[in-house]
Amino acid sequence: MAMLMRAALLTGALGLLAVPAQAGAQPDATVARRLDDAMPQLMTLYRDLHAHPELSFQETATSAKLATEARKLGFTVTEKVGQTGVVAVLENGPGPVLMIRADMDGLPVVEQTGLPFASKVRATTRDGIESGVMHACGHDTHMTAWIATAQTLVALKDRWSGTLVMILQPAEEIGLGASAMLDDGLFTRFPKPASVIAFHDAANLAAGTIGYSPGYALANVDSVGITVRGVGGHGAYPQTTRDPIVLASRIVTTLQTLVSRENDPADPAVVTVGSFVAGAKHNIIPDEAKLLITVRSYSDATRRKLLDGIARIAKGEAIAAGIPDDRMPIVEAEPHYTPATYNVPEFSERMATLFRQKIGADRVIRTPAVMGGEDFGQYYRADKSIQSFIFWVGGVPAEKMKAGASGGALPSLHSPFWAPEAQTVIRTASEALTLAALDILKKS
Repeated sequence: MAMLMRAALLTGALGLLAVPAQAGAQPDATVARRLDDAMPQLMTLYRDLHAHPELSFQETATSAKLATEARKLGFTVTEKVGQTGVVAVLENGPGPVLMIRADMDGLPVVEQTGLPFASKVRATTRDGIESGVMHACGHDTHMTAWIATAQTLVALKDRWSGTLVMILQPAEEIGLGASAMLDDGLFTRFPKPASVIAFHDAANLAAGTIGYSPGYALANVDSVGITVRGVGGHGAYPQTTRDPIVLASRIVTTLQTLVSRENDPADPAVVTVGSFVAGAKHNIIPDEAKLLITVRSYSDATRRKLLDGIARIAKGEAIAAGIPDDRMPIVEAEPHYTPATYNVPEFSERMATLFRQKIGADRVIRTPAVMGGEDFGQYYRADKSIQSFIFWVGGVPAEKMKAGASGGALPSLHSPFWAPEAQTVIRTASEALTLAALDILKKS
C-alpha cells in the first residue's frame, strides 16, 4: 500500500529528511526524557521481535512475551482473545476509555535485508505453504512502540484519568484479526472504548515524519474468484467447443469498464485481475479458466456496485459467447473482506494539531488516502460513535529518501528488503501515541 502514496509524497518529504526538534514545537520534556532513556531496552526488544516473527493466528510466543511485559506494568491482562490476541486493561480513575492497538503478525517472506538480527524463521501458512517468515510490514516496530507507550503512561499515571485498553491484535495481514477479537467480545467483555488509535510504519516517508489522512484512509479490500466454464475439445477444431480462455479474456477486458466507464472518476476504485489460469497443453481447449481478482473501494455503495458489476459482466459475456445456462460462470466473493479504514475527521485534525504543537509542524503532513487495506477499520465499523484514528510514521532513512527522490527504487512494505529506521519509527510513534493518550485522557 505504501507504493501508492509515493508519488504524491516524495516532493513534500524532501524537506523532512532529518528529524531534529523543530523550531516552534513545544515538546513534552518528561515524555521525551523517559522515551530516550528507554530506547536501548526497547531496541533489544525490537531486535528480538524482528528475529522471531510469527504468521497470522500463530503469534503464540509473541503474544505471551508481550503479555508478560504488560502484567509487569500493572495491567490486567487477558490472553487468547480472538485466538492469539491480548487485551491489557489499566483503570486509573474516572474518565473516558481509550484503546491503543498494535498488530503482531509477520508475513511469509524470506528476509533479504542483511540485518545481523534478520529472521531465519520458517513456518507453514494457513494455506499449507512452507515459507520463510519476516516482519516485512513493520509490525515489530508497532509492538515495540506499544510497549514503550504502555511504560510511559504507567509512569505518568498522575497526569491522566480514565481507562486504558491496550490490545495486541493477530492476523492483520489476512484481514481477520480485528473481527476475531470483536467476535470474541472485545467490546463486551472489556471496557468499550470511546476512542481508538494506532499507527503504521510507512515505506515512503522520511524516518520520523508523521502522515495522516482524515476521512477514508485505506480501502475496502475484496477478493473475488471467477470460474469460467466452457466446453473443451481439440485445439484444431474450435468450432466444436466453447472456449473458456477466449471468454475469460473478454471478461478481463470488459471488467476494466467498471472503473473507467461506470464509476464516478472522483470516487477511487480498483479492479485488478491478479491471476488467470487455464489449460495444460498447447492443442487442447480446456473446460475451465479461473480468474482471481482484487477489488478496492472506499464507500459501501461503490463496493456493492463493483461486486455486482463483476457478476453481471461475467454472465453477460458468457451469454454473448453462447455458453449454455448450466455452464454459466461461477462468481464467488470471499465472505470475509477488509472494510475501509475511516479516520473521524475532527478527531484526526485534533490529533494532527497536537502532533504539530508537540513534535513539530514540519514533521506532520496530510497524506492522500491509499488503496491498501488495514483491518483497523473494523473497530470504528463495529460502533461508529467511536473516535477512530490511525496515522503513518515514516521509516525511510535520509540517504535512501534522497535516492528515491532522484528516481531510485525504495523497497515497499511487504518487500523482503524493507528495513525501516527502526529506532526513529519507534521513538516517534511512541511519543505520538503517548501524547495522544495524555490529551484524550487528560484530567478535567
